[in-house]
Amino acid sequence: MDIKVKFMGGAGTVTGSRFLLEIDGFNLLIDCGLFQGLKELRLRNWEPFPVDPSKVDAVLLTHAHIDHSGYLPKFIKEGFQGPVYLTEASLELVKILLVDAGKLQEEEAKFAAKKGYSKHQKPLPLFTQEDAEKVFPLLQPIDFEQEVKINERITLTAYNAGHILGAAILKVLIKGDNQEKRLIFSGDLGRYRDPILNPPDEIPFGDVLFLESTYGDRLNNASDVDKRLGKIIRETYQKGGISLIPSFAVGRTQMLLFYLHRLQEKGLIPEIPIYVDSPMAINVTELYKKFSHYHHLGPSLEEKGANPFLHKNLHYYREQEASMSLNQLRGDAIIISASGMATGGRILHHLYHRLPNENDSVIFVGFQPEGTRGRKLLDGEDTCRIYGIDVPVKAAIHFIDGLSAHADQEELVNWCENFISKPKFTFLVHGEKEASEKLARILKDKFQWNTICPHYLESFELFTGI
Repeated sequence: MDIKVKFMGGAGTVTGSRFLLEIDGFNLLIDCGLFQGLKELRLRNWEPFPVDPSKVDAVLLTHAHIDHSGYLPKFIKEGFQGPVYLTEASLELVKILLVDAGKLQEEEAKFAAKKGYSKHQKPLPLFTQEDAEKVFPLLQPIDFEQEVKINERITLTAYNAGHILGAAILKVLIKGDNQEKRLIFSGDLGRYRDPILNPPDEIPFGDVLFLESTYGDRLNNASDVDKRLGKIIRETYQKGGISLIPSFAVGRTQMLLFYLHRLQEKGLIPEIPIYVDSPMAINVTELYKKFSHYHHLGPSLEEKGANPFLHKNLHYYREQEASMSLNQLRGDAIIISASGMATGGRILHHLYHRLPNENDSVIFVGFQPEGTRGRKLLDGEDTCRIYGIDVPVKAAIHFIDGLSAHADQEELVNWCENFISKPKFTFLVHGEKEASEKLARILKDKFQWNTICPHYLESFELFTGI
C-alpha cells in the first residue's frame, strides 16, 4: 500500500485548508475550505478543483470555520457525493456558517450588479444558500475519541482541539499489509488557558503530523486582555464615540461577550449597551448551551445575571432594519458585528459609517491575513474601499492580541512536546510563509524533527509498500 498527500490549500497561506490523501486509489480530503485575503488567493475558489471531485471518496473536517469548510457547496456542485465526517457541534456550526456564507455571496453579487463595480456584466455568487443546503445530507456526525471506520483499512478518531466549539484534531489510522501508520491533522489548535473552551488534547504518537502554524513566528500575549480592551472602550466613551468590533461569529464573539460582561461587572467600563449585530453570531451563541460539555462556563449559562450571553446591557439584532438603525447612534455603545476580517457581512456598513468619524474606534481582535480590509486598516491606510467607494479613515484603529483562538508559538511547541516519538514528516500548514518557516526551524532545532513547509499543489510520497 502506498500513501501520498497533495496540498490543495493551506500551504504558504492561512486559508483554503485542503489536503488530499491518496491511499491505494482511495481519495480522502482533509478539510474543504475557502481561500480568503489576497485576490490571487480568492481567485482559486473560482478555479476548477485540481482533481475531479467525483473521484474523492470522503471528506474529513477538522472544524467549521469557512476557511476549512466553505468550499463544500462548490465541491458538491462539481461532483463530490461522498460522506463528510465531522463532530456533532461542527455539524451544527457548518449548517449555520454555510447558509450564511451563501446568503452573503448572493447579496454581494446583487449589490455589485446594482452598483456596477464588478468587472463582470452579471456578477454571480460562488455558491447560493440552496447550494449550501445540499451539503447537509452528506454530513456524518462523530464523537470525540470514537473510532470510526472509513473503509476496511482506514479509521478516523477525533480529539478535542479547543479553538472553537467542536474543533478536532484528527487521527487517520491506515492499516497496510505489513504496518499501521498514524497521520495526525492538528486542525487549528486552541489556547491552553482559554476562558471558555477546554485546552487541546495531547497526542503521544503520530507517523506524519500536519501542524497549523498561524502564530508560528510570534507569541500571543493573553495576559491583561480585559484591561487593554477596557482601556480602549473607556477612552472611546470619553470622546463620545462608538466602539466597533469586527468579530468572527464563531468563538471570538462569545469570548468578547465573556470579557465585556466581566468588565462591566467590575465597573472597568461603563454600563453602556452592547449590540451583537450578527444573526449568525446569535445562532452560534445559542449552541454553547446545547454543547455545554465542550466548554467550562458550566452553571453560569443557567443564571441570567451571571450569564455572559444574557444580561441587561446585551442586545441581539437579527433583522436588517434593526442593524441599520445602529447607524444613527453617535456614542455610548459597543457594536460587535461579523466578519472578523471585514471581508463581508454587516460589518461593512458599520465601517462605512464609522470610519469617517474621528471619535469612534475600530477594535480588531483577531489575526488579519494579507489582503484583507482588516490588515490594510491595521497597516495604516488612510482610505478603505467599501462597496466600490474609498471611505476616509479617521476613526482610531486598534488591535488587541491575546483574544485569538489559535495557539501561539510557545503553545504549539508545548503541544509538540507531548509526542513520545518523532514523526517521519512534520508539515507546517495553515500559516503565512514566515510563520511556517520560523516554527519549522524551532521544531527542527529543538526536537530534530524533519519539518517541511509545503507549497500549493505540491505532492509528497509518505509511505510505500506498507
